[in-house]
Amino acid sequence: MSRDLKNNVSAVQSLAPAARTAAADGAAVDLANYGSAMVVIDAGTATGTDPSFTFEVQESDTTTSGDFTAVADADLDGTEPVITTANDVATYEIGYRGRKRYLRVTIETVGGTSTPTLPCTGLVLRGSPRVAPK
Repeated sequence: MSRDLKNNVSAVQSLAPAARTAAADGAAVDLANYGSAMVVIDAGTATGTDPSFTFEVQESDTTTSGDFTAVADADLDGTEPVITTANDVATYEIGYRGRKRYLRVTIETVGGTSTPTLPCTGLVLRGSPRVAPK
């Protein structure tokens, strides 16, 4: 088994990099054949008047958008951020302990006035592959 990280972790984009101004659902990431997962939210500078971006990690047994629900706090290692000008330009890591097949990153709500904007991306790192390179 290869002990380097590249061969034992797979990074998948859920929330594509963009300057966000509204709520958004990321793409579903399939966790089949992986034993662990972590969400990484990378945020730039929040602009606008009193900007506020509430992130949520969601899970589902299917890829149907309406089937996704918020992951229970007990199944998360870390806290989903509410990003403002006080805590922007940061990277947030949230571990996932749940058992659902699909995971995604969402921006649940956007608050503030004068066009609140946040450049950001949401990745899902899939780890502990069932079949790893030798």
